Amino acid sequence: MINLETSRSPSQLNDLGCSCLEGTIPFLEFSIEIESNDLTYHQKYTKRQELVYELIKYLHEEKGLGYRRISQSLNRWGIPTQRSNKWFNTSVFSVLKRKRQRDERIENLRNKEFETHISKFELKYHTFD
Repeated sequence: MINLETSRSPSQLNDLGCSCLEGTIPFLEFSIEIESNDLTYHQKYTKRQELVYELIKYLHEEKGLGYRRISQSLNRWGIPTQRSNKWFNTSVFSVLKRKRQRDERIENLRNKEFETHISKFELKYHTFD
């Protein structure tokens, strides 16, 4: 009867009749697949960008102003665009559109959960001399 609790070297196991292990090293082989959308830096809006967005959203949704009226108001108040230009109706629309797209992308893609796949475990042997 073999006592499995004591540690034995491969040469000692060979003395017990396991000549198939002579000159081999067992190792466990498997693979893991991990997917993530959170590999890039998540740049947040600046305070100024947030304030301008909230102001435009308020003027559009609460006050019912159109994009042209909002752009005229921002220019009259002396609030420049992010690149220090004048506001146009298209730039006001773009701020609302891009913020909505960004929020959807973060919600649907960046925060998406993926399954981790682990392959079957295999015991393989390497021979050595």
